[in-house]
Amino acid sequence: MTEKQKKTRMAEIVAVLKKLYPEAPCALESGGDPYKLLVMGRLSAQCTDARVNVVCRELFAKYPTAESLAAADVAAVEEIVKPCGLFRTKARNIVDACRMLITEYGGTVPQEMDELLKFPGVGRKIANLLRGDIYGLPAIVADTHCIRICRRFGMYTEKQANPTMAERILVKLVAEEEQTDLCHRLVQFGRDVCTARSPKCDACPLAQLCEAGQGRVSLY
Repeated sequence: MTEKQKKTRMAEIVAVLKKLYPEAPCALESGGDPYKLLVMGRLSAQCTDARVNVVCRELFAKYPTAESLAAADVAAVEEIVKPCGLFRTKARNIVDACRMLITEYGGTVPQEMDELLKFPGVGRKIANLLRGDIYGLPAIVADTHCIRICRRFGMYTEKQANPTMAERILVKLVAEEEQTDLCHRLVQFGRDVCTARSPKCDACPLAQLCEAGQGRVSLY
């Protein structure tokens, strides 16, 4: 497909997903609190959103504000976030990030990409999540669902199916006002239909718009 054809295809896909999932909530239950989303985004690396949500109920009950987590004992935080995996690194990162948030940004999560990337453990995926959900800016959150599904759609090759390339390509193909919600809808779609191991292609409402569904690219 040409880039123009891909843009048209993505617009059709967006329209179908909007009908399928009228609401497009973030899977991380932060309640729209930038501090909480910053912390949850870091904990979500190599961990399910569902587990992060459960762990963070205890974490935020004990540390309800960025100030309280910034002053926390890292060992105590490690015990709480242990179920999320990589707990020592993650605990240190979120405590240090909160200290940085308070001392350098006055408690306000910045919206500039370059500033967000200065926070410990924050890469482009988390930064885009914050930019999109908190500030309503155009943002492609290239998580595993987004990368897998959009490759199956034929938007890029298997070699390009990595966070950096996927984001770079999709930013050009998806209308700015649709980017954040599309990524949330892809998470829901990836759990319900286009799963990693056993995608339900026969019952997929996007099969006619999908290169994998038409057998033109591999599912795996």
